[in-house]
Amino acid sequence: MPRSPLYDYVDLGLDDQRDTTVPEAAEGAGLPERSATLAGGAEETERRRREFAALLGEFRRTPVLVPVDEDDAPLTADFGGVRWIYAFSDEAALARFALARGEGGREWAYRRWLGARLLDAMVPAVGVPCGVALDCADGADGMVFPPVRGVVPDEVAVDVDGGTEDET
Repeated sequence: MPRSPLYDYVDLGLDDQRDTTVPEAAEGAGLPERSATLAGGAEETERRRREFAALLGEFRRTPVLVPVDEDDAPLTADFGGVRWIYAFSDEAALARFALARGEGGREWAYRRWLGARLLDAMVPAVGVPCGVALDCADGADGMVFPPVRGVVPDEVAVDVDGGTEDET
């Protein structure tokens, strides 16, 4: 099953912890390979965080299409205990979504909103853990913006406990 690009950012710490094998060292040698690997992993983690921050910034500045229902409410889906607001970068991405659902023959009403409006206003208004799924019919080319600190307001982020950072 293909993974969301988000997993490349979220799972880094777990991947580093899973790969704990140490190559056999020659007699009298230290473990420079291990320390180099750890330093390289930290650099990779930081690089990926910067990439995600750039993607998030671009999303916040970009108008996206949000399909709405007959009551003008954004179309959503619940998955993994999170409600996801569907958003699309253009009409072609929305059309691919409609076809994937088997609903390509009907007309789709949508609103054009800035990504920032979705994350800062719509997500908190939902009242349950909520994020945004961008171009979700595009497989690995899609992106999710989960309800976590730095993506949505802290008061609705699931990784913030009562206004203080979760230390676990």
